[in-house]
Amino acid sequence: MGRTVNTVTGPVRPEDLGKTLVHEHFVFGYPGFHGDLTMAPYDRQRALDVGLDVARRVMAHGVRTVVDATPNDCGRDPELLWEISERTGLQIICSTGYYYEGEGAPAYFKFRGAFGNAEEEIYEMFMRELTEGIGGTGIKAGVIKLASSKGAITEYEQMFFRAAARAQRETGVPIITHTQEGTMGPEQAELLVREGADPRRIIIGHMDGNTDIAYHLATLAHGVFIAFDRYGIQSFVGMPSDAARNALVTGLISLGYGDRIMLSHDSVNFWLGRPVQWPPALRDLLAAWHPTHLFEDVVPALVQAGVRPEVLDGIFTRNPARLFGGDDGAV
Repeated sequence: MGRTVNTVTGPVRPEDLGKTLVHEHFVFGYPGFHGDLTMAPYDRQRALDVGLDVARRVMAHGVRTVVDATPNDCGRDPELLWEISERTGLQIICSTGYYYEGEGAPAYFKFRGAFGNAEEEIYEMFMRELTEGIGGTGIKAGVIKLASSKGAITEYEQMFFRAAARAQRETGVPIITHTQEGTMGPEQAELLVREGADPRRIIIGHMDGNTDIAYHLATLAHGVFIAFDRYGIQSFVGMPSDAARNALVTGLISLGYGDRIMLSHDSVNFWLGRPVQWPPALRDLLAAWHPTHLFEDVVPALVQAGVRPEVLDGIFTRNPARLFGGDDGAV
């Protein structure tokens, strides 16, 4: 039997992933939201309603699979993802992993490491969630999510990178990453490959936080995929405009890297905790940050800029299939 992909409703073949968004969030909360449940209890029904609407909207654009990149410490809800998938037919891939030190929940494994081997425990967590299931749900994670800080991969974060490389060697499951404000893409790739991870099963994420083509080429030199996966977040937290992203994507495709690029939004469809009150000016900047923006606005702009439709089809279909172990032929 060939390689399969863990979705929340069961295994599928890489070739059956179809059109894929590789980095989105059905629900997300910054660690600490659990302590505010008195003021903001989890409205699971509302989260479900929003998730069902998002699933149907992206499916109307031909999307068949979404990778939910929510880390374990940021409100991941695999049973919610299962219900969304069951009721809509959208294939959803759930993550196992922790967020970066500055915005994640580092105290737990730092405490564990003071009295034992935290890295071994992280590895055990990854393996259990990938091969047996998350908690008592029986739902298996299908990707490992990693994250690093701005300008550094801290000692705490390196534990997760090493444990992930080890788990990936044993399972073949892809690794997806968060880079902070356009930094550490080449360093993440180098560390993972040095630890024995297969570069063909790695996406270095949020690469569109940096518009220096040398940064992208240095990352690609390690044989990994790169993701422009924050489309719609513009001029905020160091984010460039979508026009700048498009120029860089077009340039990299012209250099022959169309088979190593993936596109997504990093959209948060339901915030855990109290509702986010965006200031009016920021709300205007984030107006395009939604999970159909690529298909409604970005793809037409890329086609107008000269990117062939078949290359874009490869970015959304063949590249994800290859990441998950399908045919390694180029676009």
